[in-house]
Amino acid sequence: MVRMMFSFVFIVVSLNASSFERNCAFCHKSFPVEIDKFLYRYILKYSSEEKVKVALIDYLKNPTKEKSVMPEPFILRFGIKKPSDLNGSELSNAIDDYWLMYKIEGTLY
Repeated sequence: MVRMMFSFVFIVVSLNASSFERNCAFCHKSFPVEIDKFLYRYILKYSSEEKVKVALIDYLKNPTKEKSVMPEPFILRFGIKKPSDLNGSELSNAIDDYWLMYKIEGTLY
């Protein structure tokens, strides 16, 4: 009974989760750097929403040290991630969700 209830709750939560939450957030919780800091580094380097999203897609499809916005010590400690398994639309949706969750536009006073 408890197992069935847990399964039901998991399914309901999964259906309501954003693409980013379903596909990305889980793994990033293990990093000592909160995931919003990644976006802030991208914003500092690329400045506009459009450029940030293009850079994220490019990096996630083919990650390299040169494309990373993370500092050298971070890369030495955690390495470069594997290419994303998400297809183009899933990846774009996840990045859109990520942007909406952590953007700084409209939050500064």
